[in-house]
Amino acid sequence: MIKEEGRFKWLEKGEGHPIILLHGLMGDVENFGNMVSYMSKEYKIYGLDLKLFEGSILKVSVKRLSDYLYDFMNHLNLENAVLLGNSMGGHIALIFAKEHAKMVDGLILTGSSGLYENSMGDSFPRRGDYEYIKSKTEEVFYNPKVATKELVDKVFAIANKRTSILKLLGYAKSAIRHNMAKDLPNITCPVCLIWGEYDKVTPPKVAREFDELFPNSELHWIKLCGHAPMWEQPQQFSKIALKWLKKHF
Repeated sequence: MIKEEGRFKWLEKGEGHPIILLHGLMGDVENFGNMVSYMSKEYKIYGLDLKLFEGSILKVSVKRLSDYLYDFMNHLNLENAVLLGNSMGGHIALIFAKEHAKMVDGLILTGSSGLYENSMGDSFPRRGDYEYIKSKTEEVFYNPKVATKELVDKVFAIANKRTSILKLLGYAKSAIRHNMAKDLPNITCPVCLIWGEYDKVTPPKVAREFDELFPNSELHWIKLCGHAPMWEQPQQFSKIALKWLKKHF
């Protein structure tokens, strides 16, 4: 399912209307897990590796990642797609929808940043403190067991590399600069908001504000779920997303 061409690396599975997955700040395409299996039965799934910790520190910004998505779609000759973003991936989708409206059929946002940025900058990992990293990783989920040792180890490795920490801070500052509150009323494509009721990173009030600002959105809740519903509750997430997709595409 993983392909590499030029400067792009992505997951690809299924057939049908294209959906591009955009992962968050501490994640990668693996964050979408079993959701890909459910949704690729009816749609063409592309999971773009955003390569957040590669390249120059000077080029760190959510706007640059939106440009990277634009180049990726052109590379695959995709004229339009539905964008599905979690956390900062949702923020990238929003910036892209603002700048390239005709290329976006619709948005599926889950735990998206773009309105509430404190979560990205108030708890950056302390280097060398494994238990702290473990607790902060567990907080992402309602069920802390979803934060496997493999995942905690991965976050710990990022937190102990100086260049990675500088990039994390750079993305956080960039996200704050690119607050989308004034832009959301102008994004008129259909939007599906899927939120965990126990999201501690982008709390439920953030989802409600998104729903109020978008002119064409639906808000869905997943119980017993945190910041990454597509990962923690993939079957329920996919059921909501597929029902919404069939209604619009």
